[in-house]
Amino acid sequence: MTETLSIAPWRVFTVTVRAVRRLSPSFTRVTFTGVDLDRFADNGYDQRIKLALPLPGQPGVDLPGGADWYAKWRALPEHLRNPVRTYTVRAVRPHLAEVDVDLVLHGDGGPATRWARRVSAGDEIAIVGPDAGFDGNHGGIEFRPSAGSCLLLAGDETAVPAIAGICERLPLDARGTVLLEVPDADDVLPLITPPGIEVRWLPRGRDGHGSRLVPAVAAAAEELLIPGPSGATQPVADVDVDTEILWEVPEEVASVPLYAWLAGEAGVIRTLRRHLVAERGMDRRAVAFMGYWRLGHADGA
Repeated sequence: MTETLSIAPWRVFTVTVRAVRRLSPSFTRVTFTGVDLDRFADNGYDQRIKLALPLPGQPGVDLPGGADWYAKWRALPEHLRNPVRTYTVRAVRPHLAEVDVDLVLHGDGGPATRWARRVSAGDEIAIVGPDAGFDGNHGGIEFRPSAGSCLLLAGDETAVPAIAGICERLPLDARGTVLLEVPDADDVLPLITPPGIEVRWLPRGRDGHGSRLVPAVAAAAEELLIPGPSGATQPVADVDVDTEILWEVPEEVASVPLYAWLAGEAGVIRTLRRHLVAERGMDRRAVAFMGYWRLGHADGA
């Protein structure tokens, strides 16, 4: 018991790239291995992790360890601070000491995008992820529906790995709709879902971000939401997605007929938030909104 309490929920794993596989024009799967990845917790769903990337000209990553790694990292001089970015775990194989992460090949020119375009087997980085030795809630999972709720999962390409992970862990009797806007028709990937989940891929081609997702979510809400009483709409404070992080996740989820999980470009998610809550009257305790990135901004930590 004493040993369990001394283990932090998260730890730094030093890892090596075992394999790189191009899944589609926009997606690359990187398989990591490491001597202690057998201790990486397989929590599934939309489990967030941090990837610490090499500095220019350096072969690996020297990330501070311990429970206060983030404070130590922030205290480093900028030229010594390895870029740290947030991703979603795609698969964990503790028996093989392997973790898969699916990367989206953005065109934003940030350090994560540059690294993703040139990554190859043998590269070394660090992963900050959940420690299986911790006997408790690791955090980093926002998908928390109430039992029996119909599901509406929607997002752009950056949300595809998280939604894929969620779908694979759903119970067989789950029902609902999954909406995935991707850049190209060739970005449609196989998804494992229960029979009651309908998946709609929405290639946008040369059209703008959200051009397919926003109307599809509105149509799905029209179909799935039970009309509420007159005046049930709720005001929502606007979020300046250029200066603030749009991340609104209920701590306690209401027991309601529909639960929604939406993630992707912050401006698009803000529009969907306004539509579902302010216009459609969805209970804010039954919907998670996450701005994973912002158009025109380099990827952030």
